[in-house]
Amino acid sequence: MSLNTDRIRTTHAGSLPRTPELLAANAAREAAGITDEFRELLAASVVDIVARQKAWGIDIPNDGEYGHEMSNSVDYGAWWNYSFSRLGGLQAGDKDRWADPEIRRSSPGNVVLTSFPDRRDWTRFRDAYTDPDGGVLSARKPVISPKITSPLTYTGHDLVASDTTNLQKGLDAAGLKEGFVAALSPGSCARVGNDFYTSDEELLYACADAMREEYRAILDAGLTLQIDDPSLAESWDQVNPEPELADYLKFIQLRVEATNWALRGLDQERIRLHVCWGSWHGPHTTDIPFEDIVDSVLQINAGAYSFEAGNVRHEHEWRVWENRELPEGKVIIPGVVSHATNVVEHPELVADRIERFASLVGRERVIASTDCGLGGRVHPQIAEAKLQTLAEGAALASRRLWQGAGVTV
Repeated sequence: MSLNTDRIRTTHAGSLPRTPELLAANAAREAAGITDEFRELLAASVVDIVARQKAWGIDIPNDGEYGHEMSNSVDYGAWWNYSFSRLGGLQAGDKDRWADPEIRRSSPGNVVLTSFPDRRDWTRFRDAYTDPDGGVLSARKPVISPKITSPLTYTGHDLVASDTTNLQKGLDAAGLKEGFVAALSPGSCARVGNDFYTSDEELLYACADAMREEYRAILDAGLTLQIDDPSLAESWDQVNPEPELADYLKFIQLRVEATNWALRGLDQERIRLHVCWGSWHGPHTTDIPFEDIVDSVLQINAGAYSFEAGNVRHEHEWRVWENRELPEGKVIIPGVVSHATNVVEHPELVADRIERFASLVGRERVIASTDCGLGGRVHPQIAEAKLQTLAEGAALASRRLWQGAGVTV
């Protein structure tokens, strides 16, 4: 990622709210496949969302992840399940993961992920999570994810070409030069049923080889690649009982190495990594501290690192950068506006958050962002207001950080 020269630039973490028309078309797409009408609507929707991002003050926009297929059978969102339609070697699963009674248990030196119903945060706040009026994941739908039954291959070449073409059209129409497309990490890709690969390592490297095809297509189109990897942080909450930190770091180290294998030889300066703690609206009291994993995160061969820092469970972790040297030429993309609340942050608060990071790593190496995707998390009107306040806060911080430096902001 290029460095700031005269102001704090802005971006966001990926997903943006879809229009009612696009949501309806996506539901029809799942039943009838991709039609010419869908392609036309998708292309026009991406051009529109890029123009709106520019109007809201976003310097580095994306396609809203509009091209990522959503499935009505899962509620995890398109950031993850879009890959199901782009990978060969998968078959439909046969278990509702909410109702699956199987609980995989870890033991010292052997970290494994539990079934989804056994998240430690969900267990600790069982009543809140199951209360239909509690507002915490109260509207769960059956989750039936696919399973791997033969060698994984990448089959989404036409789909990723549509993603990049549509975004480039949007950038050209808006007069912008830089935009990003999100793609799933090998570690997150591997979180499906597996009836084929014989080891965790074999599975991860198969995912890396398959997803590398998508990474290359995005970069070859001249765009920035964002690797979405919640697995590095949120997997901690799916390990039961809570493991020793050393065992967990060994567990995610394999995911770091598989990601770097997928990124080998690719242009690091146009790669950004997004890490989060799962994004769902909940207490998050069993999240792993960023301090414990940040060194693992920085091992990934990216030019920029996106992470939650506006979420009240993690805002205090800006202090991580007090005792850690950001590698030369790297950039951080902290979330200074949160997806986890309907409250719209005040621009002064946004500016304060930005200035904390700038004081530690340098004003030229901070790009202001959201914690995570806004699509599906907040109402479209609130998402728009949050992106606008992000831009306003960045402008305030820019005036303060460059004041007296002979630069007009």
